[in-house]
Amino acid sequence: MEADYVIVGAGSAGCTIAYRLAEAGRSVLVLEHGGTDAGPFIQMPGALSYPMNMARYDWGYRTEPEPHLGGRRLACPRGKVIGGSSSINGMVYVRGHARDFDHWRAEGAEGWGFADVLPYFRRLESWHDGGHGGDAAWRGADGPLHVSRGKRDNPLVRAFVEAGVQAGYERTDDYNGEKQEGFGAFEMTVWRGRRWSAANAYLRPALRRENCDLLRGFVTRVVIEEGRATGVEMIARGRRQVVRARREVILAASSINSPKLLMLSGIGPGAHLAEHGVEVVADRPGVGANLQDHLELYVQMAASQPVSLYKYWNLFGKGWVGLRWLLGKQGPGASNQFESCGFVRSCAGVDYPDIQFHFLPIAVRYDGRAVAEGHGFQAHVGPMRSESRGSVTLRSADPQDDPVIRFNYMSAESDWEDFRRGIRFTREIFAQAAFAPFVRHEIQPGPQVQSDDELDDFIRAHAESAFHPCGTARMGRRDDPGAVVDAECRVIGVEALRVADSSIFPRITNGNLNAPSIMVGEKAADHILGRAPLAPANDRPWISPRWQTAQR
Repeated sequence: MEADYVIVGAGSAGCTIAYRLAEAGRSVLVLEHGGTDAGPFIQMPGALSYPMNMARYDWGYRTEPEPHLGGRRLACPRGKVIGGSSSINGMVYVRGHARDFDHWRAEGAEGWGFADVLPYFRRLESWHDGGHGGDAAWRGADGPLHVSRGKRDNPLVRAFVEAGVQAGYERTDDYNGEKQEGFGAFEMTVWRGRRWSAANAYLRPALRRENCDLLRGFVTRVVIEEGRATGVEMIARGRRQVVRARREVILAASSINSPKLLMLSGIGPGAHLAEHGVEVVADRPGVGANLQDHLELYVQMAASQPVSLYKYWNLFGKGWVGLRWLLGKQGPGASNQFESCGFVRSCAGVDYPDIQFHFLPIAVRYDGRAVAEGHGFQAHVGPMRSESRGSVTLRSADPQDDPVIRFNYMSAESDWEDFRRGIRFTREIFAQAAFAPFVRHEIQPGPQVQSDDELDDFIRAHAESAFHPCGTARMGRRDDPGAVVDAECRVIGVEALRVADSSIFPRITNGNLNAPSIMVGEKAADHILGRAPLAPANDRPWISPRWQTAQR
């Protein structure tokens, strides 16, 4: 029950680190509370609404009542399964914008600017453009993570991009390449019709090595002796035991569970820990602070033609989709159906996109409930860089208790302004000629919802998390009292302990967080191994020449 490195969490970053450390000949133990990811509910991309709504695969966290959203408690799913959240997410692949990482560097994360992280994105990718164009010079060709594009054969999917261009926005052939801004094909972590999670990409190859093993159990704290992490305490098969780390302990347990474990181990805001009777090992007020997320809304339209995926939304249709997938990994089940997207700027003076669109050729919720209208389509829209900040804190010193999660959504006035703009932009896109053959009427918010106050009421009642929590163990300079880890992911104030997952993001990135979380695992692995980072890249991102004077 010991190894050179003990990794807590078999999620996006944890699987990645395990692979790289095992590849380098180090002995590795990966600890995971969740069970197997086998079976069609996880492996079939088209079944994505199932695993994130199943207690078997999800920690089942919920926020405290959100004061700016009418006291609603929102779901905060995190993967409790091999592969972590990469096994229950929507499989959307977005690196983030170059400026996101330059902001990280400016916040004290030295060595994490875009020039520094781009080589790691290339290292992790096996990119397949599917014949839809792209930017091969910016992409990776032989990494463990397969990134592909859907067939895009639904006319609604193509209409969304054309409508965006008709509305005056840019077209982009590869938003993960030089030019994020604009409308184009979405990318997904799907390979040959199967979800390509971090478990499939990284953990399974790592476990084929003799020096890497996976242990099932519930980790309760990091064992710290004389200021040094020496292992972790875990409960497995009803027994409490200690797993020893000869070199380091690495927390990769998510932006919810990593700060919880730090605090249970005595690392966090001193007064808060003392309040719960936890002995303070390192007083780090940033642990659990700086919590961020993306909120989004669905703008839904009823379709005038039976061209949406609603034709499969019945027992026979779902059976047919499932059978095609089981027999040949083909058909609608082989795609996450997020095949077109858009990244735009909210107003003149914003230098890079801060609003994202996901398009879906059906009107449906994340929980899998289709709207009563029948055939339809929708765009998920929301701001990318909210100024609202929340926290993760302890409910008690009992590791079995869920943490207290408060996002403090919509606490900044700019969030309301950006959301209103996003809804109005989406309506404008759906009003373009490309959608004229398909639009019957607006389902939600509904044509009667027009004024700022009416839109605000709709936002308050219907905004949902995009499930991108991050930032709760912020990376920064060692003399920054709000930082939790330094630029090599080492916990400040404790030896031989690192955090490497979305917790360490100084600020949330543009788009979905799986890709940057895997990148963190790739780069952290080099720091853990004491290797020189990959050589910086010189590629320059496209920035609109009109950004100072025009919104599009």
